Amino acid sequence: MKTIDYYMQLPYKMEIIPDVDEGGYTVRFPDLKGCLTCAETIEEAVKNAEDAKRAWFTACLEDGINIPEPQREQFV
Repeated sequence: MKTIDYYMQLPYKMEIIPDVDEGGYTVRFPDLKGCLTCAETIEEAVKNAEDAKRAWFTACLEDGINIPEPQREQFV
């Protein structure tokens, strides 16, 4: 069985999106449906994203939900 540490080491794409209306940033992982967080600064957003990703993996493993591995980007 794969562990949280295994999944944490994989190179999931992280998107940091500025919130132009209210300030701060939203972070999401496109390969991890529903895994997102927000923060006031980019530094906080990255830290929160790692915490959110770990919590997301934990919940999936506890509930027996399949965790997708990162999609490889194709460059043309």
